[in-house]
Amino acid sequence: MATNERVNVICMKWGTKFPALYVNRLHSMVSRHLKRPHRFVCFTDDPTGLHSAIEALPLPPMDLPPGKERGWRKLSTFQSPLADLTGPTLFLDVDIVILGDLDAFFEHPGEFCIIHDWLRPNRIEGNSSVYRFEANRFPEIYAEFIADIDKVKAEHRHEQSYLSSAVHRMGKLTYWPADWCVSFKRHCLLPFPLSIWKVPEPPEKAKILVFHGSPTPEDALNGRIRGIFRFLRPTRWIADHWR
Repeated sequence: MATNERVNVICMKWGTKFPALYVNRLHSMVSRHLKRPHRFVCFTDDPTGLHSAIEALPLPPMDLPPGKERGWRKLSTFQSPLADLTGPTLFLDVDIVILGDLDAFFEHPGEFCIIHDWLRPNRIEGNSSVYRFEANRFPEIYAEFIADIDKVKAEHRHEQSYLSSAVHRMGKLTYWPADWCVSFKRHCLLPFPLSIWKVPEPPEKAKILVFHGSPTPEDALNGRIRGIFRFLRPTRWIADHWR
């Protein structure tokens, strides 16, 4: 991929789980770590508070039945057309922390790239906090889901399970190098009681820290975590990146 080719970085914010602050900081981190020309788009149901440099677009239309969301709305990124986007597109969750170079995520070979889920390394399942695809390239992923939502939900617990399975059936599933995208909870957080004395540290080669469940980046920064026999010292170095 030519380094002067403009690429897309997209995210989604819906509901009230994450405030505009998270999108603004994601945009700031992308601006610092992605050298090639790019377009930053946030698909959202509420653009209030977003920085003026962020291109806010309405959420792609998606008629979801009632029930636990589990990220199913992310599948709308495979609609065709996806707004007016074309070309290489990197999806990022809003609650990640970027530590290093993002250009590598556009240079890594593959038509569809995703994190190989850390909890299930023997399965094909990916973690959809970070994935790359060509805009408008895989409309059948969305079409298949919408055609039989109940069947897909019966077979897959959440959207990333279905997404990985669908792309795998096409023979297009590729994973990022294992040390690029790491879980704060799994790869940084220390077991109790070591966590009482030591501050978590990121793996040396990590480019992106993924936060899932508890803690969030804000929680980790301030030393908050849910759960019995769990402890997290304030992780102040997060402030050097999450800004």
